[in-house]
Amino acid sequence: MPKILLADDSIAVRKVAERLLTEAGLGVTLAANGEEALAYLAKERPDVVVSDVIMPDKSGYEVCAFVRGNPTLAATPVLLISGIVNDEVTKQAESCRANGVLKKPFQGTSLKDRVLELIAKRQEPSPAAAPRPATSPTPATVEKASPMADQQQARAGQDSVKLKEVEDQLRAERARSEDLGKRLAEAAEQLTHAKGAETQLVAERQRISDLEAKLTHSEHQAVRISELETALKAEQSAVDALKQEVEHSQKISGRVVELESALTAERAAAEELVEQLSDLEQVSIRARDVEARLASAEQQGAELYQKIQDLEVELLTERRKGAETMGQLQELERVATRVQEMEGLLTAERDRNGMLARRVVEAEEAAENATKRLEEMARKLGEIAGLASQLGNGRGQS
Repeated sequence: MPKILLADDSIAVRKVAERLLTEAGLGVTLAANGEEALAYLAKERPDVVVSDVIMPDKSGYEVCAFVRGNPTLAATPVLLISGIVNDEVTKQAESCRANGVLKKPFQGTSLKDRVLELIAKRQEPSPAAAPRPATSPTPATVEKASPMADQQQARAGQDSVKLKEVEDQLRAERARSEDLGKRLAEAAEQLTHAKGAETQLVAERQRISDLEAKLTHSEHQAVRISELETALKAEQSAVDALKQEVEHSQKISGRVVELESALTAERAAAEELVEQLSDLEQVSIRARDVEARLASAEQQGAELYQKIQDLEVELLTERRKGAETMGQLQELERVATRVQEMEGLLTAERDRNGMLARRVVEAEEAAENATKRLEEMARKLGEIAGLASQLGNGRGQS
């Protein structure tokens, strides 16, 4: 697994960068400042170094210069990150031979893509160095010793050659002097430019300090945002729980309304049953009166039957005597007619009493059924009242 060293004094930047690089399958080591980064580089050899430009102790330029100055780390890619990327930052990155500058905050997967690109370039095989063409030695010219007559001419030739060399050296010195003058003018111009750049650097450092203060405030705000997001999630969970409780309460309220409606209907049915029971009680009372009247009628019939028997005995006695008058005979005939009427009345009264007895039995059966229904309704009303009491207790507790 490729190892990445990430140096940045911002906790938020370190966390974001660590997440992006870890998702890409890279091993990440974090450093909170430049000193920690240099201490790690003195012991380990990461595959890529990612460093912030502005840090409290050692800057990213110094970290990059340390990497390039170390023979064992010189080939390690260095990617600088900065909140401000302008010409000055780019020039300083080039001067320390960094592999590039990436602007913060990171856009999408830009950091991961750049790091993977640097790793891929480092793993590519370097082309073999082309062999240098061998230079053929210049053959030395062998001069033959001139005769004694030509020595002066040779000396004159040597003097002319020396003179030409001196003239060439003089021209070279003049050209060098002119070049030095130009370079001096350029150096003076660069010094002026450096002074302006130094002024800009002071202003830029002040601006960077302000930006760092704002960034620190933003980091505090980011931490505060995380806390607020956690609190918001907790509040949302509580709201969801309250919503569920409210929905449960609404369901219970709907159930209570249904039970109240059922209870009202059961009460109406119970009142009807009470009215029917009252009617049945009145029927029972009337049946009792009929029974009493029937008993009285039976007693009267018995008495009448006894009287008839007595009359028959008297009639037999009268017949035996045979001394009754015609008026008594007619009276006896009327009595017999009356007895027959009484017997018809007694038979009709017995039929009526039998019918009343059947009605009384039916009324008793209806009363018994009504009593059973009333008991069942009373039991249901008791269950409904208990359930309503439980619901009332549940509302009071909630």
